[in-house]
Order: sequence, then structure tokens, then C-alpha cells
Amino acid sequence: MYNDDFLSKKINVRITDNAFRSLKLPSNKIDFSSNDYLGIATNQLLSNSGNDLNHGSMGSRLLSGNYELVEEVEKEIAQFHEADTALIFNSGYDANIGLLSSVPQRGDTILYDYLSHASIRDGISLSFAQSFSFLHNDLNDLEKKMAQAHGNIFVVTESVFSMDGDQADLLSLIQLTNKYKAHLIVDEAHATGVIGDLGEGLVQYNNLQQQIFARIHTYGKALGCHGAVVLGSLQLRNYLINFAKSFIYTTALPPTSIAAIKKSYQLFPVLKKERTLINLLVNQFQNASIKYDKLISFTPIQIVMVPGNSEVKQLAKNLQDAQLDVRPILYPTVVKNKERLRITLHAFNTENQLNQLIQLLQ
Repeated sequence: MYNDDFLSKKINVRITDNAFRSLKLPSNKIDFSSNDYLGIATNQLLSNSGNDLNHGSMGSRLLSGNYELVEEVEKEIAQFHEADTALIFNSGYDANIGLLSSVPQRGDTILYDYLSHASIRDGISLSFAQSFSFLHNDLNDLEKKMAQAHGNIFVVTESVFSMDGDQADLLSLIQLTNKYKAHLIVDEAHATGVIGDLGEGLVQYNNLQQQIFARIHTYGKALGCHGAVVLGSLQLRNYLINFAKSFIYTTALPPTSIAAIKKSYQLFPVLKKERTLINLLVNQFQNASIKYDKLISFTPIQIVMVPGNSEVKQLAKNLQDAQLDVRPILYPTVVKNKERLRITLHAFNTENQLNQLIQLLQ
């Protein structure tokens, strides 16, 4: 057996901190943890899409992996999101890596919300630009940093934050970026399918789509499939095709995946009843009295603060034992003493199921 004991040091630290992660198989518990907000995956609403298509694209899109269906779907996505163009990536992680590592250049400045997703941070770390975080949703802190920034300035945020469930103040961000001639990048991963009358996302819901440099929508959450897209100008699309390594040097998504994306875009805009049901559950939870602090959130992501890895893991276990699939979010994923339960609400959850969860938190 190969001797890789050098890996044990960091693993043992995780074990000591009660932060060691392991994979778990799906269970038959009531789902309060997945990102399948609308139930598209759970209800297998895409099961018949692309069954007669290839499961492999046979190359990167710049070589042998481009085909008519993917370009057709990109045009449909751009039209739906009221963007000039769309460029599909293999995942939200790939989209953020490709965009943020290639567009900002040496001498430029990236300012990103402190609670931005790891894929945003990783993309920024691969850029030659200097970068600084600003305090979460703190426009005063952001402006202080913008006043000292150099080169092209890029401001990066999520529209709905994955670990707090709150929203960015996009209108104020646009006012600031206009003032400093900066470029705003918005990751809509947790707004896609959920925010807006058609699930179009927070940017379009506020009619701000013409004032955003780039938007990222991902498909592995509410849309129930896989992949992601970067929306922007034709010039941005051409730039990414030429310089985004996570687009250039990877095998393209197969036609089966693109067909699933296409079908989801036909489906999720009409799931208005499902979005209404989610909003009812959100209000039910926000108005409930529990013995733990909960964050204010008007999205399917509901946060219950339970400081300490051991404490939050034990509470999650109690809920799991009651057949409720709620997962703990541990340090170092979140800041120490900000550990939490991340409860996600779905259109297929019932009022009685949520009441059961609330009672166990009282």
C-alpha cells in the first residue's frame, strides 16, 4: 500500500476540530437540505429530456465538441435573461473560475463581498489583479475600498447568498459602480428559478440587466440539471471563448445535458404555484418562535445559528433521528462561532413537515 501518511496531519486537525467531512448516501428523510427548490429533480420533471441524444460531446467546444443544440440553447437563454449573449460552462464553479481568472488583469482591482462563494474566491485567486473583500453587504466599506482602487475595478457579489439566505442591494451597488466607473459581476446561483415572477433572478426582477457587466446563472440548484451560463455582451463572450481556461481546456457538456437545460428553461418559468408555496413556507418559518437565533431571509435558504461544531452537529443529528434531513454547516466553511443549520425550503415540503421541524427547534 502506498505510504501517504503526510496527508494525515491536516486530516487529524479536522478530526480534532470536529469538522471532518464524509460522504453520505441519500436517505428517505424529509428533504430540508437540497437545493432542489422547485422540486424539478425530486419529481423527475426532466427525465424524458435528451434520451435519444449522445452522452458525450467528444471534445472541447473549440475542437470537436461544439454542436448546433448548444448554440441554439445559448441563444434561448440569452433571450430569456434579456442579455446580448450567453456562454454555457460545465458548472457554476467553472463559470466563476473562467470569468474571474481571465477578465481582470494585472493593475486592476477586484472587490468582492466577504461572504462570496468559494468558486468566486478561487477564480479571483487565479487572477493577476489585486483583490480585497468588503464587509458583507456593507456599501460604506465597499466605497472606501473603491476610492482607493486602481485600474479597471470589478465588484463581485451574489444576488442571494448561499450561507445566509439574504440578498444583495443591487440598485445601490449599481449606483456605486457607476460613480466609480466599475464593472459589476453578479452570481445568481440561488436566485435562478426562485426570484421573480418567472424565476428569472434578482437582476431582472429589479430590471437592472442592462447595467450589469456579467451575470452567472447555475443549473444544478432550482433548475434540477447541470451546467451554468455567463451572460454579457458579444465582446465578453468572444473574450471568454479565447481566454477562459475552464471553458477552453475541458470537454463540453454532452447533448443530453444541454437538452435538460433547454427543457428546464421551458419548465421553470411556469412553476408559479411552486414559487408561491415556497414563499408561504418562508413566511411560516420566519414568523415562528424558536430558541435559537435565525437570520432574516425571504428566500428558501433559512439559517438557524448554533455556535460550535459539536453543538450544531448534535442538533442536526437530533433532527436526522426525527427523519428530517437538515445538515449542519461547520467551521471552516463558516467563521468560527458562526456555525449553523442551513435549512432549505422546497415547493414539495408541506406545512405539517415544517411545523414538525419548528417544534423540534423550540
